[in-house]
Amino acid sequence: MAIVLKYAREEAQSEDGARVLVDRRRPRGLDEQSLELRSWLPMLGPSEELRRWFDERPTQWQVFRRHYLAELCDKNAVEALNELEAIAASEKKMTLLTCSKDRERSHAAILRDLLEGVKKPPATSGPARAAAGGRMRTRRPR
Repeated sequence: MAIVLKYAREEAQSEDGARVLVDRRRPRGLDEQSLELRSWLPMLGPSEELRRWFDERPTQWQVFRRHYLAELCDKNAVEALNELEAIAASEKKMTLLTCSKDRERSHAAILRDLLEGVKKPPATSGPARAAAGGRMRTRRPR
């Protein structure tokens, strides 16, 4: 499965595969038909508060990442994440669309990494484990 990140205003290409918008808002002036979307999963976008916070502090990538992964623990976000994973499993190629111009330092890059790294993690180690930095905390034997 190849997952590509693309700025939402870029034209659709035949090699995009399934195009999924992962922002809470649709880009201004564009409708779903012109975006040629397979799906729009607004619950996978960061909250408005977190997005604004990161816009003001672009050097705080790791803090943003940690808070965003924590937001993915929300029930609605988990359902959307499951839907995204189902699309990824059914397609040879998928393009995640975002309104962020810096795609590699956006929530879309985090979603891509989750899909490529762990596919669908078990419920006990999914987004919560990822939010903890990918480590499971265990007790040392006494």
